[in-house]
Amino acid sequence: MVSTGTYAPKTAPARGLAARVPANAFVAVVILVLFVLAAIAGAMRKDITQGFDEVAHVSYVAHIQQSGNAWPDLTSMRLLDPRTFQFTGVANYLNHPPKFYALLALLGPVLEGHPQALLVHRLIDVAIVAVGLAALLGLGLAARFSREEFYAYAVPLACIPVLAPLAGAVNNDDLAFFGGAIVILGAWQYIATGRDGWMALALFGVVAASWAKLTGLLLTAAMMSGVMTYLLWRQRLPWLWIVAAAAVLSLAATPYLEFILSYGSPTPQTPAQVALIADGARAAGWADLPRQSFPGYLVYFIGAFIADWMPALGARNALNDAMLVIPAAALVGALLGLALSLQRLWRRRETVLDVVVVAGFYGIAATFAIHVYYSYGRYAATGWLMDAYPRYYLPLAAIVPLACLSLAAAIEAPRWRSGLLLFLVGGPVLFRLFGAPLS
Repeated sequence: MVSTGTYAPKTAPARGLAARVPANAFVAVVILVLFVLAAIAGAMRKDITQGFDEVAHVSYVAHIQQSGNAWPDLTSMRLLDPRTFQFTGVANYLNHPPKFYALLALLGPVLEGHPQALLVHRLIDVAIVAVGLAALLGLGLAARFSREEFYAYAVPLACIPVLAPLAGAVNNDDLAFFGGAIVILGAWQYIATGRDGWMALALFGVVAASWAKLTGLLLTAAMMSGVMTYLLWRQRLPWLWIVAAAAVLSLAATPYLEFILSYGSPTPQTPAQVALIADGARAAGWADLPRQSFPGYLVYFIGAFIADWMPALGARNALNDAMLVIPAAALVGALLGLALSLQRLWRRRETVLDVVVVAGFYGIAATFAIHVYYSYGRYAATGWLMDAYPRYYLPLAAIVPLACLSLAAAIEAPRWRSGLLLFLVGGPVLFRLFGAPLS
């Protein structure tokens, strides 16, 4: 393995790249089409009151449309009635930057008093996520994966349990996913080719993910800092790009600097946000329970994080619980792949895959540490226990199957390597089918 290589498969297929790339491209198109159809079907039938706080997100868009103010006072926003789409007197609790909502307000029809306009806004979200997924599938084609490796990379992405439902709903996680996908593609291709356009694309992705939500900023900015540190180490990064990256990071962080000036925090604790957490904890019976120590809370958080990879409205049965072994095993495999990529990096035998995996996991680890610390503070103050949402990490979700491919590349025995790739393809499908109770 060498630092200038794109991806070094364990064995090169005899039929060569000319045969496998068109085959992988066909599979990519099929996956993308099926995903879009599933997201559109969800957009057409989803109840706005079920999951992902869609009423609050739609109300944010409607407020910007109604007020004409693209940077509204968060404390002045109200929720729409989910049936009539008329504003109520109930305060909106969202505390995200307004960029995503201003975009939908500009592109979509008026929402206030027009429930039928919701579908158009949902379809805009479908398009945003579809472009992000297409970027990730394009990475798989550019990496020249074998057919089996491409399946092991692409199928887990297509089977992310919440991705299609999220795409069919108005939610800022959709823009965050798009931005993260663009970052991963741009970083991969810049490392592989050194072409400036790919670095510009990656930095654009940082801005898009950051303007969606704070976790988007943390994930993508940390990953790109890892990529740039590697390029500086290898003396492959012009100083002009360091200056450009600093300027882009400042731009990406602008909404949160404005929040700090206006509200004293990058995550404004508006009265509605505070009431949501405090009232929710009391209603669930958590407020009066004895508080766990931080280690105890961390164990709970990790368990809830894995379980919520497939959200369930009802109680899980024994089969659903057993299926949680699949994402847990995939995560273990990804961590082993990370260790191998770090080893190759240290020995200066890395491929692009290794650099992207290490930088991506740096972004995930840094964000996860901040996420747990922040969540424990809310838990200690209120008893709130619903912060372990895996969907916050969707911007860098592709890093997990990529890390598993890093593990596969190190396995000498063809049987074991094929078994791992088969698990990476079949495991997500089984989990998607049996990981939650049938609705």
